[in-house]
Amino acid sequence: MKKKSSENPKVSIIIPTYNCRYTDQAIISAMNQTYSNKEIIVIDDGSTQEFDKIIPYLSSIRYCWKPNGGTGSALNLGIEQASGDYFSWLSSDDLFEPDKLEKQVWFMISQHYDVSYTNYSFIDVDSNVTGRSVGLHFPSKKDFYNRFKTFCHINGCTVMMKMDVIKKVGLFNENLRYTQDFEYWLRVIQHYDFHYLDEPLVNYRVHSESESFKSADAQLQEIYQLNDKYRPMLEEMIQKEEEA
Repeated sequence: MKKKSSENPKVSIIIPTYNCRYTDQAIISAMNQTYSNKEIIVIDDGSTQEFDKIIPYLSSIRYCWKPNGGTGSALNLGIEQASGDYFSWLSSDDLFEPDKLEKQVWFMISQHYDVSYTNYSFIDVDSNVTGRSVGLHFPSKKDFYNRFKTFCHINGCTVMMKMDVIKKVGLFNENLRYTQDFEYWLRVIQHYDFHYLDEPLVNYRVHSESESFKSADAQLQEIYQLNDKYRPMLEEMIQKEEEA
């Protein structure tokens, strides 16, 4: 029997890239997903090198080059190009486990979730696992919100959400170069719960060329700004949980 479309939704995998020597590995991990109803959208954020990593896969992906504007702008263009029912983001230096989409889609459909995130592992420059299941999970909404008061504990590439969420919440903030994901989740939690799938389905590459490594000070400044802006909202949400 053919599955209903609601049981086999199309997933848009958006891969922002900028002069990244690992982009081909990210694309391959997206192509090799056991879940078939997917599209792969690579947004080149103004790269001037490493294009040779993408050329062999142009027939299997949707590729778009744009002037450099940061990850938020690349994700937004990918969303505008997307035709899927679900959004999934893969950084060009990270990898999906082969069954990432399949497990996460079923997790969300079976539980009627709109947003979810998963556990993940660390890998090195040679894709060797250096730390397995390093993700953080909190047993209550109160603990979840408390953590958000100082730090984003959600790895963006583990997130999957319905496109309807984006229609409600809006696009990523392109003015934030390093914390566009943190700020976005802070907007999402005002309308939706994040549900956790405790399986390491993403491999996060730790290397000296990453933006988070090269721009740590600027990233911290953005985090401080977000903490100041969203702390009152989080305090109110925590209070509601305590009173419930």
